[in-house]
Amino acid sequence: MFRRTFWFGTGVAAGVWATTKVNRKLKQLTPDSLAATAANKALDVGARVKDRAVGFALDVRDNMAQREAELDDALGLNAPVDRELPALRQHAAIENRNDPKSVVDLRTTYSYNRNEDH
Repeated sequence: MFRRTFWFGTGVAAGVWATTKVNRKLKQLTPDSLAATAANKALDVGARVKDRAVGFALDVRDNMAQREAELDDALGLNAPVDRELPALRQHAAIENRNDPKSVVDLRTTYSYNRNEDH
């Protein structure tokens, strides 16, 4: 008799456990639950992609600034600039300031208007 009671109790416990597992799985497979799960996963993936993209953009910006500084050094753009003109050129610029012959005619026959043919 004790054996039968033991196996009956074991069967009831197994049935309750199986029923609970099946009901949980059915609730997970409802359309609303599937949609919520998919939305949560999409948000997680989106956040990870955003973090990686921001990190990549910051790395690109830092490396771009570093490379620009290297190029400026290589081209001598960071060297101090002498603001004064050479002596001969400075005098020529001062002497010709009011001379109408020294005025350069900037009008040319070529037009830079790209829309004139349309």
